[in-house]
This record gives sequence, structure tokens and C-alpha cells, in this order.
Amino acid sequence: MRKLRIAALCVMVVAASSACKKDSKKDTPTPNPPTGTRLQLSLDSLYLYAKETYLWYDALPDYNTFNPRSFADADELTSLQNELYQISQYKINPKTTKPYEYTGANRPKYSFIEKGNAAQGIKGTVDLDGQGNDFGLGLVVVTDASTGLKYVYVRYVEKGSSAATAGITRGCRIITMNGAPVSTNTSTLNSTLDAGGSMSLSLQKAAPAVGTFTANLTKGTYTNDPVIYKVLPANGTNITGYLNLARFSQLSNVQPGLDKAFQDFSAAGVNNLVVDLRYNGGGYVATFEYLANLIAPASLTGQVMYKETFNTLLQTNKAPILASIPLLGADGKQRTGSGGRLLTYADVDYSTAGNTYKFSKKGNLGTIKNVVFIVSGNTASASELTINSLKAYPNQMTVKIVGSATTYGKPVGFFGIGIDKFTVYMSQFTSVNANNEGEYYAGFPVDISSTDDVLRDFGDVEENGLLKALAFINTGAGGRTTDDRLMTINGRVTNASSLTMQNVGDGGFNGMVEERINLK
Repeated sequence: MRKLRIAALCVMVVAASSACKKDSKKDTPTPNPPTGTRLQLSLDSLYLYAKETYLWYDALPDYNTFNPRSFADADELTSLQNELYQISQYKINPKTTKPYEYTGANRPKYSFIEKGNAAQGIKGTVDLDGQGNDFGLGLVVVTDASTGLKYVYVRYVEKGSSAATAGITRGCRIITMNGAPVSTNTSTLNSTLDAGGSMSLSLQKAAPAVGTFTANLTKGTYTNDPVIYKVLPANGTNITGYLNLARFSQLSNVQPGLDKAFQDFSAAGVNNLVVDLRYNGGGYVATFEYLANLIAPASLTGQVMYKETFNTLLQTNKAPILASIPLLGADGKQRTGSGGRLLTYADVDYSTAGNTYKFSKKGNLGTIKNVVFIVSGNTASASELTINSLKAYPNQMTVKIVGSATTYGKPVGFFGIGIDKFTVYMSQFTSVNANNEGEYYAGFPVDISSTDDVLRDFGDVEENGLLKALAFINTGAGGRTTDDRLMTINGRVTNASSLTMQNVGDGGFNGMVEERINLK
């Protein structure tokens, strides 16, 4: 991950000295406050970084009008979060007449700030290095609108976790929790998952299995492989491979699983793919690229996969604040250029041409006729970039989207900026495909509607999303705007469209992280 870290006071000095070089008729010079508390200087730094590196920097007012120090409060993190939220609300999307980062809550849709490194160690989830420290499961409260009854189901289980070791799978229904009937209150369930180091569950097995069992879970650390896959039964000449990817974690974590999956797909003669990204909030761009190159036919090698576009200041070398930040190598030492010159982030190439990436076929999987993505409102960022990059080539493959909701809508990415003991991830580049299609801020709509079938495990051909995907692949069926499939919940047959879901145990990483550094 590109991670820029520098003392707040140094940022103030560099930024202020560069501001006076600007045309005063076009931009109000940024003053250099000579004194201030540590928090005040951090608030100044956040504003100054945004003023030069934020994707929508051009909408920000001058320093005096914005007054970053006015956000100072008793809590440092809250102060910086409130400032970042205000920064994110200036630029208006003309298609919606609302800010690009509007959510309806007091937080930006894309940008965020955390203590330390947010991509590593989000509480209660597996991080982007594949390390988990929890029970290893997410839950969902399912309400049947036709009866008003509520049930708690397991929505996912992390491989390698205590839950996985205990034999719990997606689709199991929880009957009791720690000896008492399970609560259907999401706050109570979240508290139970967060508190304590152990938990006892009584569960009903996922369909089509029958019976109940008890699982005693222990919270602990584990290494997670985010890849689930299987070759599905052939239907005539159609051989379909199913791939579920929980997150785009570091390539070193996910590559072994992806390589094994696609080796088996190739050996089985797979010519259609179902890629399940319904809970995948994104991650590393390099991992998305690797997956796209495994899917793409060899004929796309050398063709544009996607382009990253930074703001005008970065592209035209008018972000002098970057000259103060050393460009470090993997050894933690500052990198050097020709003649031994010490490099900074001002030496990075932010041009679109320098950040255009092309397909380079990986693996031996042959030509794929159809790629069907299963999505939800949690499908974001690098997941959406995967869809957008492949759908630019309809003459090579047909891309369809099956799901319960429009995807999240995050065509932007970031590199981490260190301010004191915090890391800021603010929107810094946007991406488009080979046809210059992007700006999916409202998300991708589904082609085929499918209620998230938490009653069955991933890869079960009767699971609603996979069932709809296979129907399209095998018969061309699809295009319904509503889901009228009948499902059996706790022994009662009901219409899928009458079920509503409230997720429990969310909080996974949501974003698109660029860690490669291309020099000018």
C-alpha cells in the first residue's frame, strides 16, 4: 500500500511555503500558523493534504474559510473524522445533486480515517493479510414478512476459524446462544460476537441436511484462505466453475488458492464461470488484476484492462506537498534515483498514461463464454473494478450480474496518508475500463434479481444466486426484476421476495488499495 507518513508540523511548513508561489488571483494562499497543539497541526495537515491530493480538491474552500482547527474536540480521532466528513461533502455529483461521498449519515461514503493501518486489523474481521482474530462467522437476522417471524442464520464462515473447525457452514440456523434462545436483536448479537473469548451454539444444519448439533467456539487468531471453489455438474456442453472470493487480500495470501482453483477449472474443461463477490468489499488492486488475468482469454493480452486517473494537480506536478515525503523501499530506507538523488512522492508518475494497465493472461483456462457475477450491496471497489474491466469486451465473453441489490458504487481508490498516529484513506483516484466507462457511483444494477439465499451454503446449486446464474448459462433465462422463487424457511414454504435481511458481524475492509509505485 502506498502509505505516506510525515510529522504534522513539517507538512505545515512545506505546504505553506509552496502556497505562496500560487497565483493569488486564482487561489487564496494558505497561511502558515506558527504555533498550535498537536491536534491543531494534525487538523491543518489533513486539510492541506486534501487540498492537493483529494480527488475532488477543486471544490474545497481556502484555509481561512474552511478553518480546520474549528474541528478540534476532546477526542483526536473524532476531530479528524468530523473534518474529513466535511471535506468529503463539498463536491456535488450533478447526476444526483448530492455530494459524491453522500451516505445520509455523518460519514463519507468512501474516505475514512483509522488509528494505525486500517487495511490490517479491522476489529472482528479477517484483515487484508489474511489474518483473523474472532469466532470466524457472520450472522443475519431473516424476517418473513408474511408471518412476522424472525430467524438467525449463519451468513458466512471464515476458513481456518473456530467456527469452521466446529463444522458450522453458511445456512445453519442458530437455535440457542450460550444456552439461551438466540436473540433476533442485531445490537445484542453484535455485542455477543464482540464480547468474551468463548461461545456455545445450538444449530440446525444447513439445507439439504437435517438435524441439529452443538458447537463450542473459541475466539482466536487464524490464517484465512478467502477462496472457495468447485466444478459444477456439466449441463450438455456447458461446464461451469464456481468461485467465491471473500476479499481481495494481499496477493501472497490469495494466489495459492486462486491458482489451485483455476488449475482445476482448466483440467475440467470449464467454459463458464460464476464469480461470487456478494460480500467482497474490495482490497488490493494487484489481486484484482491477477484474478482478471486468470479469467481473461489469451487474446486479450496487451489490451487495456483499466486506467487510474488522479486529480489535475497530481497529474500536472502541482502538488508540492508530496516533495516533503520520502519514497521508501521495502527495506524502509529512502529510495534513490539517478546520481544517488533521494526520491520523494513527487517523483511518482500520476499521469493516466503511466497508470494504464493491460491484460496479461495467467494460467491455462481456455476461453470463457459467460462470466456471471453474484453481488449484493456489499460488493464494492475492487470487486466492481473486476466487473467493469471484463464487461468492456462483450465480443470476448458475456458478463451478467445476478444479485439481491445494486452494488455499493465505489469507482475510486486511495493510498494511505499517515498523520501522527492515524492513517487517512481519502479518495485519490478514479478508475475506468478500456471503453472509458466508469463513474458507477450509484453501483451496478443487477441483470437478474436474486434474494440472498442464506438458507444454503456457497456453491450449492440450489442456492438462489447460483441457481439463477446457472439458469442463464444453461438456458439464457433471466432478466426478472423481482425474485418469485419459493423457499423453505424453518419448514415453512414462503416467497423469496417476502424475506428481509439484517446483517450481523459486518465491518470488513471496503476499498481499493493501490500499493504499486510507478516513477516518472
